[in-house]
Amino acid sequence: MQAQAATKRTAIRESTGDRLFMAVVYTILTIVLIAVLYPLIYILSSSISSPAAVTSGRVFLWPVDISFKGFETLFNTPAILTGYGNSIFYTAAGTLISVALTVMIAYPLSRKTFFGRNALMMIVTFTMIFSGGLIPTYMVVKSLHLIDTRWALLIPNAIWVWQVIIARTFFQASIPDELAEAAEIDGCSDLRFMRSVVIPLSKPILAVLVLMYAVGQWNAYFDALIYLKSANLFPLQLVLRSIIIQNNSSGMMDAMKMVERQQLSELLKYSLIVVATLPVLIIYPFVQRYFVQGMLVGSVKG
Repeated sequence: MQAQAATKRTAIRESTGDRLFMAVVYTILTIVLIAVLYPLIYILSSSISSPAAVTSGRVFLWPVDISFKGFETLFNTPAILTGYGNSIFYTAAGTLISVALTVMIAYPLSRKTFFGRNALMMIVTFTMIFSGGLIPTYMVVKSLHLIDTRWALLIPNAIWVWQVIIARTFFQASIPDELAEAAEIDGCSDLRFMRSVVIPLSKPILAVLVLMYAVGQWNAYFDALIYLKSANLFPLQLVLRSIIIQNNSSGMMDAMKMVERQQLSELLKYSLIVVATLPVLIIYPFVQRYFVQGMLVGSVKG
């Protein structure tokens, strides 16, 4: 009897409609996987192929005439190492500042006992919809004497409104008011409550904030283009942009050198992509679990 019942349940679960549905799902997921994975493999293969193979379009999936000339050219350029160091500093310092400020504003906005939190939230949200624009922002940065300093890339865009909304929603859903009231009765100060209770319970949202801010800081180049003048302060993205522009500016040269430079320029594009995205691809798997959890929690309530 039990065997017959199990057989019936299996037959119900494996109906034609279910098998057709799962086949469609797997087909769509396979197409999405190929669409995402192929560009990554193609870029990596092109970055370690010979310049002639890349320019002639012979690279389709796997490397052709393996060569590391693109990476050799990049890392033989002193500005690359300087830019790498600057980007690491901007990413680490900017992420630390941004996460700290975001938590400091998001947690009070999540507490019902905070007077005026709705009005303040409206003001914060208003800045996401309407901004002063590039010229007023530049004038503010200049008046604060931040032009051509590292602070110009750390302070003006330290807080992103969308991250504040996500963090506030997480605190509302995960840190009950009763917990804060109990800590207050026991004589716990607000700072100690933040340090001993809120922060340990907020690892998922902290991982989300760290990843978002770190990726934004690592990929940012426009602020550096506007505010920085000294080459020794340029982040990696701005250095890579300069290298591409220089290699595309052939000038007056004979045909053979022009062809070689164009081939090298095409190869450098792929090498630059690998160099610029590799740190993010390495870091993401370690915070992916917290990232998904924090995003799901932040999307439950608004």
